[in-house]
Amino acid sequence: MEMSSELNDRIQKLAKKYHASGQELIAYLDGLLYADYNTYWDYIHLDTLLSLQTPKTSIPDEEIFIMYHQITELYFKLTLHEIRQMADMEEVDLETLKTKMGRMNRYFSALTHSFGVMEKGMDREQFLNFRMSLIPASGFQSAQYRMVEIGATDFINLVDKNKREEMRSAKPTIEEMYQWIYWKKGATMEKTGEKTLTLRQFEKKYSEELIRMASKFETCNLWQLYLKLPAKDQKDQGLIDAFRALDLNVNVNWPLQHYRTSVVYLARRPSDIAATGGTNWQKYLPPRFQKRIFYPELWSEKEVEEWGKGWVKSVLEEVGPGK
Repeated sequence: MEMSSELNDRIQKLAKKYHASGQELIAYLDGLLYADYNTYWDYIHLDTLLSLQTPKTSIPDEEIFIMYHQITELYFKLTLHEIRQMADMEEVDLETLKTKMGRMNRYFSALTHSFGVMEKGMDREQFLNFRMSLIPASGFQSAQYRMVEIGATDFINLVDKNKREEMRSAKPTIEEMYQWIYWKKGATMEKTGEKTLTLRQFEKKYSEELIRMASKFETCNLWQLYLKLPAKDQKDQGLIDAFRALDLNVNVNWPLQHYRTSVVYLARRPSDIAATGGTNWQKYLPPRFQKRIFYPELWSEKEVEEWGKGWVKSVLEEVGPGK
């Protein structure tokens, strides 16, 4: 068979590439000759993926619960994939930032919609039975969600809202701010101030890693990348809208959907059912209580003041306990 100049050119380039590895091209061609064709199921490790649901009980709907939390973690990983790529870039331009922000907003929109399936996706009595076997595990322990937060904003914006302004003026270190990170209150016993086992487990496994990440992202989180753009690019309305959308997606829409689901399965009168990890989901999940805002500079004073108001009320009226 006569080789075209294009094919010969490709072979020469391959020979040069593989020579640098200490092997000749012919060895790699032999490998291609004997290698099996790739398949979809092997490429995505389908059999392994489908074997990762291992319920603790024989209650059927526990498998649904596991799968949707695994889906959640994959969406978090997709978002972190974009954040880390941008952090590693020497320079990020307007169009690249808009593209990446658009991707992350689509991930979180899909995540929120996907998790919404759980709102009516399990039998409530089955859930209330199998959930007792999960103690003290909790969605609170999702480190990837914390990493998304760290990569998205200046760390001071993750400090408990009652300490935030005081610490902002003091210019604290990452370690000092971490002691007052907002999520700790969500897994601390209100009456005694004692940390739940859920929180102690989480801190033991992830605190050092999260502090290291926060230190790295002090100068390359999404907000810092925004500030590095030329002044005219910072005024781009499409970019501003994308940042505002991410703020709502991560800090309002996602927690609110989680809250909606919790209301369906855990709310009852006269008192609500405790979460498996001992977290105070009634005050931890609603955005109006945390008032966590990644980009306060992009919102009006009124919008900041009313952050999350009305959303929780509408959910309680729409969903109602036990529906």
